[in-house]
Amino acid sequence: MWQGFLPTLVSLGIVLISVLVHGQDDQSGFISIDCGILEGSTYTDNVTGINYVSDADFIDSGETHNILPIYNSFTIGTQLNTLTSFPKNTRNCYTLKPTQGKGNRYLIRARFMYGNYDFNGKLPEFDVYLGPDYWDTVKLNSSDKPVSMEIIHVASSDYVHVCLVNTGRGTPFISAIEMRVLAGDMYKETDFGSLYLFTRVDFGSSYGTVRYKADGYDRLWGPINWPNSTFLYTLDKVSTGLFTTIDPPSEVMSTAIMPKYPINSFNINWTPDNTTDKFFMYMHFAEIEILKRNQTREFNIYLNGNLSYGPFSPLNHTTTTIYSTEPETVAPMYTLVINKTKNSTLPPIINALEIYTLKWLPQRQTYDQDGDNSPDERLLGCSLKLFAALWSIKSSYMVRKNWQGDPCAPQEFVWDGIGCSYNDTGSPRIVSLNLSTSGLNGEIDPGFANLTMMHTLDLSNNNLTGVVPDFLSGMNFLKVLNLKGNNFIGTVPAGLLAKANKGLLSLSFDSESTGDTLSSCDMNRCKREKDSKIIVPVVAAVASLFMILVALTAIWMIKKQIARGKRKTGTGLEIRKQQYTYSEVQSFTDNFSVVIGKGGFGTVYHGYIGDIEVAVKMLSESSLQGDKEFQAEAYLLLSVHHKNLTSLVGYCNEGNHKAIIYEYMAKGNLESHLFGLEYLHHGCKPPIVHRDVKCTNILLNGTFQAKLADFGLSRAFPTEGGSHISTAVAGTPGYLDPESFGINATRILACRYYTSNRLTEKSDVYSFGVVLLVIITGQPAVTKYDNDNIHISRWVNLMLANGNVKTIVDPRLLEDFDTNSAWKAVELAMACVARTPSRRPTMNEVVMELNDCLVTERARRETQTKTLPGLMSLNMESAHDPNPR
Repeated sequence: MWQGFLPTLVSLGIVLISVLVHGQDDQSGFISIDCGILEGSTYTDNVTGINYVSDADFIDSGETHNILPIYNSFTIGTQLNTLTSFPKNTRNCYTLKPTQGKGNRYLIRARFMYGNYDFNGKLPEFDVYLGPDYWDTVKLNSSDKPVSMEIIHVASSDYVHVCLVNTGRGTPFISAIEMRVLAGDMYKETDFGSLYLFTRVDFGSSYGTVRYKADGYDRLWGPINWPNSTFLYTLDKVSTGLFTTIDPPSEVMSTAIMPKYPINSFNINWTPDNTTDKFFMYMHFAEIEILKRNQTREFNIYLNGNLSYGPFSPLNHTTTTIYSTEPETVAPMYTLVINKTKNSTLPPIINALEIYTLKWLPQRQTYDQDGDNSPDERLLGCSLKLFAALWSIKSSYMVRKNWQGDPCAPQEFVWDGIGCSYNDTGSPRIVSLNLSTSGLNGEIDPGFANLTMMHTLDLSNNNLTGVVPDFLSGMNFLKVLNLKGNNFIGTVPAGLLAKANKGLLSLSFDSESTGDTLSSCDMNRCKREKDSKIIVPVVAAVASLFMILVALTAIWMIKKQIARGKRKTGTGLEIRKQQYTYSEVQSFTDNFSVVIGKGGFGTVYHGYIGDIEVAVKMLSESSLQGDKEFQAEAYLLLSVHHKNLTSLVGYCNEGNHKAIIYEYMAKGNLESHLFGLEYLHHGCKPPIVHRDVKCTNILLNGTFQAKLADFGLSRAFPTEGGSHISTAVAGTPGYLDPESFGINATRILACRYYTSNRLTEKSDVYSFGVVLLVIITGQPAVTKYDNDNIHISRWVNLMLANGNVKTIVDPRLLEDFDTNSAWKAVELAMACVARTPSRRPTMNEVVMELNDCLVTERARRETQTKTLPGLMSLNMESAHDPNPR
């Protein structure tokens, strides 16, 4: 799968073009942003000679800061001394518009230096998106070490968005953004997808990072201290030659390493970060020693024991690149071996190495091309100047809406007031714009003329003046136009009135103005037409008022119910009118005639309260749960409410007769379908630990919406004064956290407990991880393997050794799933059941990761998946900046 370049006339022409582009050296393909410096500021970096500008013209939100002086040093670079943070809005986006436009290959780099700018001393964690697609998560190791993200990406739009997304783990910030256009023949492997830099190293160098101007494309080549090697260098120039289009600079190629001891080979080992990562490798070689007549240097390159390239001899002071033509084969561990051949008198060398992760960005950006529309494009809904029009409108009216990033994608971040249409084959289209009550002043901006594909345009209740422009008549797809509540003068264009009269347009406007009369509507005929064909938004106003009244009434009722529901000391359950007598419960359940479930607490019966189906859980006198747990569950369900928690309908507390009445879940529990928690942790104060998360306690309603049930063992978790609470061991074997409760791992089925009995929120995470494994595999929490009962997490570990997720996923899915999504789900589940609680994710993190899996699966349905072998990630110890992740 690896190849070197061959000297052909075609490659010669390509190299000459590349050299010319490099030789211009005028930064015409650069966008260099220093985030956090004063608006309008520019400067030339003393070290690199790169011209930097303020980020104020690229984003309309954020707060500027300086890192603390103790973290300010010459070695980190000027751009990392300041930053812009984003405490407001979930998503904040920089919009870059390179002059070269779409279809070109760009290097995009984002840099982050915390430097305790906020005096909190707490490292934030947040997501970065490239356009509508997730790029990576910023995870800082310390306050004084920067983190960089770099990707090689072919822009599908004239606009490139770099977005920071708050995930609830700290305020997002950014120090610098750098974008460089690359030559057209470089890194053509982006045909497979974007190339996310994992590491780029300069072997044999001891002079620090090499970048612009030595590298005309401003790549960062970091030095690396490789053990048991000898450094080689030359003072002569190493030419690009005919055998590479990657064009590594001479300063990088003039150094190399070779084995220090006479073993005549060296190894580069790494393990993948993520089991789904696919990698491309670019190895750069040049002979920089003057060889004697009787000396030869020839070697073979092996990856995981397989010959990848060779025999090969580097050219004298000329670069040759050996590279992956497609993603390398996936493996749990990688060993790259460079061996000298029998004919060689000298050991092998290597000058430089680049490793990239294949980053597939499947979501389409909103259609925004420039130019004239063809008839076919108009039929498809393409408004080629749409994006530019929106920016013009935003600038002209100073629109105070969160208009950042792509207008329509991803769907959870659609712009305020924007309506989009989505289909399976094309890019999203903007079809409606609502700027009602947005404080717009002046005349209708000419930019609206480019919104030719809009179906609905609402400009009502602003301070717009002047005449209603005739270009609105040319918006052929417009079905609804609301101009009421403005200060227009003159006549309404005849074209708009004609469309309204024909029933092609719902047109709303005032019949009177502050200036001249709108003469077209002075006649009774027009007024009658307005009554019948032109929408007057009275219904909308009435509806809005009704919603306000409903909201106020709801708030009042909730406060009243809370007041009624307060617990009085010593009186047991005293809550709102949800208490029923035992005889009523008997009536609800037809004298307990239909059993729908059983457990340690007792029996669950089906019943009706009026026309509402309910489930009645009766606490038996021999129940393992007991009165204390019954009280705890009732109180918890009164205090927490969430769409994914079963709702409390009522309760019975009459002597020995105790019952909790739930909403009826028509599809039973999750386990019954498999075989035949964020809210509690992060949305409740104090947080609540469920303590018995398992498949049978996850119920499904008629539409298969999952809801967590059975809160009898739940406990409030202290937010202050400790990281755990002590409690008796409770839960279900197989789902119990072996670490928090001290279960003997070798006897987990027998549930032998030590004496720690320490409960943390990570105990629920462990149980949820088991639930995930059960869902993914279709296996029970405790399963048989080789005639032995083992825990499901151990079974998955055994299956992971095969390196094939398809052997893990429930075979009843018939392999109809996205492999990447499946791997991520398995990894997430295994992280949840990590033996050490501190290594488990939080439920917030679990939800976000599962959402990512969902996005990947949805993308599979929208875009044809490319079936590629892949190379996993490289984790090399390096001293260069950016550090390997």
